[in-house]
Amino acid sequence: MPSAFTHEFNTPAFKGKVSFSTGLFINGQFLDGSDKTTIDVINPTNGKVITSVSEGTPKDVDLAVDAAHAAFDTTWGLHAPGAQRSILMSKLVAIMEKNADELAALEALDNGKTFNWARNVDVAGSIDCIRYYAGWADKVTGQVQETTEDKLTYTRHEPIGVVGQIIPWNFPLLMMAWKLGPALACGNTIILKPSEFTPLTAIRMCHLINEAGFPPGVVNVISGYGNTVGNAISSHMRIEKVAFTGSTLVGRKIMESAAKSNLKNVTLELGGKSPNIIFDDADLEQAVNWAAFGIFWNHGQTCCAGSRIYVQEGIYDEFLKRFTEKTRSLKVGDPFAPDTFQGPQVSEIQFNRIMSYIESGKAAGAKVEIGGERHGTEGYFIKPTIFTNVDPSMKIVQEEIFGPVGVVIKFKDEEDVIKQANDTVYGLAAAVFTQNLNRAINTAHKLKAGTAWINCVNSLHSNVPFGGFKQSGIGRELGEYALANYTAVKSVHVNLGHRM
Repeated sequence: MPSAFTHEFNTPAFKGKVSFSTGLFINGQFLDGSDKTTIDVINPTNGKVITSVSEGTPKDVDLAVDAAHAAFDTTWGLHAPGAQRSILMSKLVAIMEKNADELAALEALDNGKTFNWARNVDVAGSIDCIRYYAGWADKVTGQVQETTEDKLTYTRHEPIGVVGQIIPWNFPLLMMAWKLGPALACGNTIILKPSEFTPLTAIRMCHLINEAGFPPGVVNVISGYGNTVGNAISSHMRIEKVAFTGSTLVGRKIMESAAKSNLKNVTLELGGKSPNIIFDDADLEQAVNWAAFGIFWNHGQTCCAGSRIYVQEGIYDEFLKRFTEKTRSLKVGDPFAPDTFQGPQVSEIQFNRIMSYIESGKAAGAKVEIGGERHGTEGYFIKPTIFTNVDPSMKIVQEEIFGPVGVVIKFKDEEDVIKQANDTVYGLAAAVFTQNLNRAINTAHKLKAGTAWINCVNSLHSNVPFGGFKQSGIGRELGEYALANYTAVKSVHVNLGHRM
């Protein structure tokens, strides 16, 4: 019998008691892992254990795959009309809305992001995403192709079957929704692995999925480590597709495992080193505010973070002055305090990784304008950090840091900045700030990135696709585009009169 997590929240942002099983979720039930082992979940504000959750193994993945296949063959897939899937997804939305504050509190507790951001972005965005795809569930259609009068030809967009999904720790609930939404709408059954650092909202969602009335085996959630559960999912011979959000390094491994096993369909949403370009004619106040949001939101733990900030030489000094002041004003501290902007990094591992990049920048000769050190003495807090006087070859310019660390770089003209901005192996996102519409659009079109923001940054919508160029991934999340990730196209030829 798996243990239960019980916690009394008594914070300025949320007061309430939560209690739920922390077992693996297989075939609608909460179970211990096959080896009866557990994983400690750590509070990043103080490094102490919050609770323990059941640890999955490859054996548990096998059990989940069996359950998912049974559901696909009997109660889901082509056995559950789109309208029925839509009703269940809409019920889940209503239950999520009822439990929104609790979900936000859990997200803040094991991830470290602020309750306010979790409630207003992560939870709200997750609800919106599931609602959006509930609307698509009965609208996944094929086409009729005109061939000859004695033949009828058409296509069916059928669910793939059992799909694997591996989500990261930076937006645990939101990434779960991005994965579940299109997969469920298209009729697939799911084996999902949350990050071992932040499993609480995924496990809590399993209780809500049961409450909504989804048939057992449609959604299965296996907490565990990447080298065991993640590898078992990506290499499993009876999982037909795997979707992953995370680092480019791990994405390569997943793609390799998928190829070496059953050549499963793969979609990857990976890393980034996004440029944020600020021209002389930009609204300077807005550019400063958006630039701070672009790099420091979610503690810099955002794949599309605007970590390379290019500022045209005519406003560089004034921008840097204001940007430094803005950064100094951002409060770092308790995620449940109403005025906190930035909480701790997610883990000690991530804290040490970010600090090593900061030390690398210092050693390479970059200038620390502000920050560059830990905040406080307890937990995994890092001061928002700005580097200047950087060289394009520096690690802090080229590599994804995934923390509250940005570099500010002076540029001369459009040709110069586009060349610098595109000088990266990544291509997830980019931003342009200017009041010249022609310049804005022309620059956006020349940037090699899957998303280009103009006079804003980190602005996403459930109906707008998101994904990367180059080593930032394969395929698209969100919007109608994501449905293609979870359907197999079948062509049907009907002979109406041709005789041999």
